[in-house]
Amino acid sequence: MNSLRLTLWQVRYTNKAYWRNPAAAFFTFLFPLMFLVIFTALLGHGHIVLSGHRISLSTYYVAAMASFAVISASYVNLGVGVTFQRDSGILKRIGGSPLPGWAYLTARVIHAMLMAVLLVIITAVFGRAFYGAAVPSGKDLIFFVVMLVVGSASFCALGLAVTAPIPNAEAATAIVNATMLPLLFLSGVFIPIGDHAPAWIQWVGRVFPVKHFADGLQAGFVGSAFHWNDVLVVAAWGVAGLLVAARYFSWEPRR
Repeated sequence: MNSLRLTLWQVRYTNKAYWRNPAAAFFTFLFPLMFLVIFTALLGHGHIVLSGHRISLSTYYVAAMASFAVISASYVNLGVGVTFQRDSGILKRIGGSPLPGWAYLTARVIHAMLMAVLLVIITAVFGRAFYGAAVPSGKDLIFFVVMLVVGSASFCALGLAVTAPIPNAEAATAIVNATMLPLLFLSGVFIPIGDHAPAWIQWVGRVFPVKHFADGLQAGFVGSAFHWNDVLVVAAWGVAGLLVAARYFSWEPRR
């Protein structure tokens, strides 16, 4: 059996294992919708001006929670899940199986990206149905899909990279969330920042990939200008994450 077929079989197995843990799957899909309801109830009334465009806050939060859903599925879930598998010895046992290690990780990444796409679709449909939010269409949809695919793949690479400094499974959730939650706030995902944010917050947004990714998805929802520079920054972070993972990723449990 060739490597491609083994990878596809592993994707199928990963998907089955995922849905056989309904509690984990339920909360993965619940959190973005729950946060969407909470933020729109508290802060979703009125409009905000971003890059010269006046958009409703409900549409803003649908786009923001779509970004959050992708990051959760790609970066958080993959980083935490792979660390737990490393420390439980599953990754080490894969080395003694016919499945190449790269094929296993590729299957995990493909599955995470599929879950990210599904989460975005659910979030967009929910936002359209309950908040009348605009959804990507036409040319904006093409740009949206490009950013979605590049962003999901890049955050998966970063999720694998972040496993390197995690000492054990018990620390995985804390470290992964600590490296992402501040950026979600400082990048305007949870709270709109607007065009007059302090300079240091704007600097953080320019350097790290979260804001570039959120802005790219947001352009698809609100019809604002799409900047290829955002795609390039997110992709560059993905390549950096891939290089770190290739160099420092560990298959052995840490004791």
